[in-house]
Amino acid sequence: MRTTVGDVVASLTGPAGQLGQTVDELLFGEPETTVTGIVTAFMPTQRVLEEAHAAGANLVIAHEGPFYSHHAGFAKTIEDDPVYQAKKNFILEAGLAIYRLHDHIHRYRPDGIAEGLIEALDWARFTVRHLPEAAIIEREGTTVRAVAEEVKRRLGLSVVRVSGDLDAPCRRIGLLVGYRGGGANAIPLFEQERLDLVICGEGPEWETPEYVRDAARQGRARALIVLGHAESEAAGMRLLARRLAAAFPHIPVRCADEEPVFTWI
Repeated sequence: MRTTVGDVVASLTGPAGQLGQTVDELLFGEPETTVTGIVTAFMPTQRVLEEAHAAGANLVIAHEGPFYSHHAGFAKTIEDDPVYQAKKNFILEAGLAIYRLHDHIHRYRPDGIAEGLIEALDWARFTVRHLPEAAIIEREGTTVRAVAEEVKRRLGLSVVRVSGDLDAPCRRIGLLVGYRGGGANAIPLFEQERLDLVICGEGPEWETPEYVRDAARQGRARALIVLGHAESEAAGMRLLARRLAAAFPHIPVRCADEEPVFTWI
């Protein structure tokens, strides 16, 4: 059975429907190319691309772009950079197709990236509501500290960052993947959804973390756990790999996980 890059892309974009503006696109490769293997990844790093090629896969589906910016046009500003040149040359010489899947998967109902994180945390039974940019979780008899330790254990993280009272009781949690932890997204949710805790990927450090610090000073039990961008979204790409494997059982599919980008010393 022959499956093309275009066939796989259509299966990815279909559930979200037609979007207006989007960063999602086939960055390298041709829609008519026959797919020999699929690798999903949060980030199409040099190692991920090399391992995909070595495994015989010719389609990489990445949540973020390969060239260090949310917008593909940034690549034009670093065309003379040796790191950019080496990576681009490898992609071309290896004959890899790269499809950026960012906006569509976030528009799945529920959000496909958030769904993957909820599954990795084993919190589906605690999820009471899905908002466009957050999932609302309800727990009983726990604390911020206990939730932080549970998240670390289930996601295999050595550290998370916490703002607020670690020993405060925690019942309602807002789960915001990726770069949704900024004040405009996170701060209103505390009041609107009566949250005790927000768990996010990342956001500006002078926004929600400082709001939570002031709330704690005022005696208000509000807390924030910051996972890291990749740490909050990688599970969504693992879930996508399993779904693609079910949809295209004749094609080898796997998710390529990366090591944390930062070393803590």
